[in-house]
Amino acid sequence: MAESMSTVIGKDAKLTGTIEVAGSLRIDGYIKGKVVSSETVVIGTTGKVEGDVDAKNGTIAGTVTGNVTVTEKVELQTQAVLYGDLKTTALVIEQGATFDGACCMKQGATRHEAGGTNSK
Repeated sequence: MAESMSTVIGKDAKLTGTIEVAGSLRIDGYIKGKVVSSETVVIGTTGKVEGDVDAKNGTIAGTVTGNVTVTEKVELQTQAVLYGDLKTTALVIEQGATFDGACCMKQGATRHEAGGTNSK
């Protein structure tokens, strides 16, 4: 990934609550709560999130139990496990990934539309 990570949650870290980052975030540990990033969220193979994820871009190689809203592109890598609904503009699912939920792909999707309202 070309951009640098503003914040890294190490594999031995366990956090509870809302995490908001102005920039990119990499999660290799465990988070129970909402994750919000103005840029990219990367969930490594050892990463686990129990809560919603809201970001510009997302790469998931670990486990997410919660809804994911990404305004640009989401990539579910081979070892990814996603239990929850997904809202994005572009989606890549590698062979071997597990995705159990509904998916909504819409050009120009915004975080504000996650609640089901259409603001056109």
